This record gives sequence, structure tokens and C-alpha cells, in this order.
Amino acid sequence: MIRVGILTVSDRSARGEREDTTQQAIRDTLDPELYRVEAYEVVPDEPAQIRRVLRLWADQQRLDLVLTNGGTGLAPRDHTPEATREVLEKEAPGLAELMRAEGRKKTPLAALSRGVVGVRGRTLIVNLPGSPRGAADALAALLPVIPHALETLTGRSYRGGKAHE
Repeated sequence: MIRVGILTVSDRSARGEREDTTQQAIRDTLDPELYRVEAYEVVPDEPAQIRRVLRLWADQQRLDLVLTNGGTGLAPRDHTPEATREVLEKEAPGLAELMRAEGRKKTPLAALSRGVVGVRGRTLIVNLPGSPRGAADALAALLPVIPHALETLTGRSYRGGKAHE
């Protein structure tokens, strides 16, 4: 199984003013035979809080895949890509480009996403848009390559929904 963390970055959801529907859209996009969500948290769009969770999940919990959502646009409070870059050891720009390219096929607004993708330790970190549909579409674009990316990164194979050393 690919062990997943979902980090929602939203000031309003963190204050309890808005339900986080994006995390459910992400869960619905993941094949339960291959992916298991083991961590979920909502934080405000504060770089220190974003970095704290990313480090915890990559360094201590050693999740395979961390999917952030929210904070990737142009608004003044959107800091997710910058906070993510500060914890990454390597970027994977082709994966971020793939998300935007596929998204632009449905809406030109996908070009406004500044999300990044990269690696910390043996964890792949992906910044998804904050809207449920945008997050699901961006994630769907990556699903064909995530298992191979993680096989390369971790040395495990993910055939049949189970990790093999």
C-alpha cells in the first residue's frame, strides 16, 4: 500500500468556518486497493505550520505520498508552494507541469496554479489546488506515474496494491 497524508491549507477551514470538501475529493480519487490515507490535517495558510506538517510526515511518519491542497494560487495569503520548496530536497517540475497541462484541457484557470512537486527523504510531496474538482483533476493526471515515481524513490514495488521490497 502507498501510505498517504492529506494536508489541507485553508484559513477558513482551520478556523472551522468552512467544511473541507477537497480532502474527500482527493480520497475519492485514490484507488483504495493501492492507497491508504494514514494522516490528515487542516492548517491555516501559515508557512511555518505547513513546513511543520510536511517535515513530520516525511521525516518521522515516513509517509510515501503527501498531498497538500490549497494555497497554490495568486492570493496574498497563498504560501503553500513557497513553504513546500523550503522542505524539499529535490523538485520534480515535470509532474507539476503535467498537472497544469492536463488541467488546462478543462479550464484555462489551471494555469494560475503555482503548485510544486518534489521529494523529501523518500516522500513524494504534491501541491494540489484547493478546489475539490481542481484537486481531483490534478491528482488524476498524476496517478499513472505516482507508483513508478515511488518505486524509484523507495525501492519498493507496488504491484497488486501491496508494497514489495
